[in-house]
Amino acid sequence: MAITLRSQREIELMRRAGSVVADVLSKLQEIAEPGMTTAQLDAAACEMTAAAGAEALFKGVRSPLAAQPFPACICASINEQVVHGIPSDKLRLNEGDILGVDFGARLDGYCGDAAVTIGIGQIPENKRRLMDVTKHALDIAVAKAAPGIKWSSIAAEMQNYAETAGFSVVKDFVGHGIGKKMHEEPRVPNFVSQELLADDIVLAEGMVLAVEPMINEGTSSVRTLKNGWTVVTGDGKCSAHFEHTIVITEDGCEVLTRRT
Repeated sequence: MAITLRSQREIELMRRAGSVVADVLSKLQEIAEPGMTTAQLDAAACEMTAAAGAEALFKGVRSPLAAQPFPACICASINEQVVHGIPSDKLRLNEGDILGVDFGARLDGYCGDAAVTIGIGQIPENKRRLMDVTKHALDIAVAKAAPGIKWSSIAAEMQNYAETAGFSVVKDFVGHGIGKKMHEEPRVPNFVSQELLADDIVLAEGMVLAVEPMINEGTSSVRTLKNGWTVVTGDGKCSAHFEHTIVITEDGCEVLTRRT
């Protein structure tokens, strides 16, 4: 497993790309409201990306499961949709929905990738708790990541926190290295497996990772809809998703996709 360690110059370029991602997600959190379509949110994201001189990472990506490349700048996943929801002018947000928005951008050759889950209007307590637990799972990773730490120890803490809260961790999708490409080595799971323990990731200064816990209210199992993109929970219960791009620093980590 060849993991690239980034130079200070590369990290600064990724910080700039991360700033575009953070600004777009912040704007979408501000404007998302009942009655708005997910296509309207995507249009806003595309406009901001172009204005920043950046390229939306997801648009045009191909999947072996889908006949068509991904058509939008953002993934917009509502309630039981886990990831890769396709924005549509037919999908209106309703009071009480939760909306996972995943967005990535490339600027000057380097990438940033992040996700947030947004409560639409007043949301039920069970959805609020799911969101809070998922965000805290990501916060655990940010707090613990540092040179010399084995990723399995962080993944174990994330998994234990989510499961102790009564939720389940999605195992079909994991985080990833990121740099000039959106997906690079290593795979960054939010749970512990024999595969991870056999080939653990020892964090090192200059390593850049996209960490993205996806936590389900019920079963951890998921399935992909006929469009070949949208992934939903196996039992129809809700899912939440938070993600940051982080770089391992001399004594911890820096979030590159947090708005400053």
